[in-house]
Amino acid sequence: MKEFDFNGLFVFDLANNHQGDVNHALEIIRKVAGVVAETGCRAAFKFQFRNIPTFIHPDYMQRDDVKHIPRFVSTALSFDDYKTLADEVRKGGMLTMATPFDEESIELITKLEIDIIKIASCSVCDWPLLEEVVKVNKPVVISTAGVNANVIDQVVSLFEKNSCSYALMHCVALYPTPSEKLNLNQIKLMCDRYPGITIGYSTHEEPDDMLNILIAYANGARIFERHVGLEANGHKLNAYSSNPEQLKKWMLAQKDADTRCGGEGSPPPAIEELSSLESLMRGVYVKTKIEKGQEIKRDDVFFAMPLQEKQLKSGQWRKGMIAAENYAVNSPLGADLADYKSSDEDYIFRLMLQVKSILNQAKIYIGKNSSVELSHHYGLRRMREFGAIIIDCINRSYCKKLIVMLPRQKHPYHFHKKKEETFQVLWGSMEVELEGRKYSLKPGDTLLVEREAWHKFHTLDGVVFEEVSTTHYNDDSFYEDEGIASVSRSFRKTVIENWEREISKGLH
Repeated sequence: MKEFDFNGLFVFDLANNHQGDVNHALEIIRKVAGVVAETGCRAAFKFQFRNIPTFIHPDYMQRDDVKHIPRFVSTALSFDDYKTLADEVRKGGMLTMATPFDEESIELITKLEIDIIKIASCSVCDWPLLEEVVKVNKPVVISTAGVNANVIDQVVSLFEKNSCSYALMHCVALYPTPSEKLNLNQIKLMCDRYPGITIGYSTHEEPDDMLNILIAYANGARIFERHVGLEANGHKLNAYSSNPEQLKKWMLAQKDADTRCGGEGSPPPAIEELSSLESLMRGVYVKTKIEKGQEIKRDDVFFAMPLQEKQLKSGQWRKGMIAAENYAVNSPLGADLADYKSSDEDYIFRLMLQVKSILNQAKIYIGKNSSVELSHHYGLRRMREFGAIIIDCINRSYCKKLIVMLPRQKHPYHFHKKKEETFQVLWGSMEVELEGRKYSLKPGDTLLVEREAWHKFHTLDGVVFEEVSTTHYNDDSFYEDEGIASVSRSFRKTVIENWEREISKGLH
């Protein structure tokens, strides 16, 4: 089925707050729809479905001494009642969602054309029910209260095996949940354990508590669920359900958290921030008279406030700068007048810092003394455009390499006569063009490249992938571009014998 976008979804659980009163339920839906419209959030309104004649054992149907049964029996609604409520949800601009507690309720979900299925925590190990849910072509949200990671692993395996679109929810089944039992760090652990799966937070804390949704969002939660209701027509609101005003504050708190946390990337700093910092920085000033064309040494300059416009910052000072004009004593050294070209060593250092940060982000570790090959098909200074960083792991009758590519880096068309190889993406994503066919690869995906098969690849945001192959030979890469094929291998390769030592050299 098509992947459902769970990100940013709010879920409102009507549960039994309707008390079997359809008119009361309609009033709740309308009030909540008003809050959704006012806040501009994306929302789903959730019902709970139980086929009472089969869900409850006949010998217990009339018992009032067994927890929950009297409430379930007294608040049961008909198909027409639920259709009325579902239509009102859609009218209010919300998605419909329902929790089936038995197989018969799945049929009701299908008949009512409910958009999303919710699995309650009490049903997360109900394998007969789950096996029926995965047969329905609908997105599923799964609450995970009271189960450990091994159980969640099994649930994930079932839904992935059946190609379902699903999300997981951290949840604590205490009503209301005391602060010391929230375990909000579990959200981050779930994000790390199930990468690529949207993780949410189903809340049962007191409705005036706005702190938890901020922490949940910061830990990675992107779906948010809470119980909703109204105190009206003699109906009381329980201790963990929100009225519309509390709901609005809760949703706006999440929006505030989103604003405060910012995006998932690392954008450049704001102009105002740079201006504020520059007002505290030192500039480079001339200590002794400097003539045009002279190499500027450390003893020729000093660093002091204020930093003037178009002046070289103290942090930009490098050895080997050449004066582009004459400078008088105490004059500012101009950032655009000091002619400086970084050395190859500086360039390599910056490249290796990027490689190290990508490996750290991917949680992939290599030995500190590892040898690294910089493959740069059009020369070292064009490596950020064309090339790859190759880490040799082993090269015998079998071979394994780790290959790191920086954002927007490309590797040109080539083939191998002796070597057959398989790529497997470990982190990030890449596109491979193999014999004219394009393949988009994400973590876990593999692609076989047979001998003499033309292939090239590139990445938009960066990638780390394994190349597992037969024996590698240095003379076994044949390029389409004659400009690459005509130059020596030494022009196309720079070998770093000890990558940690290279990084430790730094810029100074």
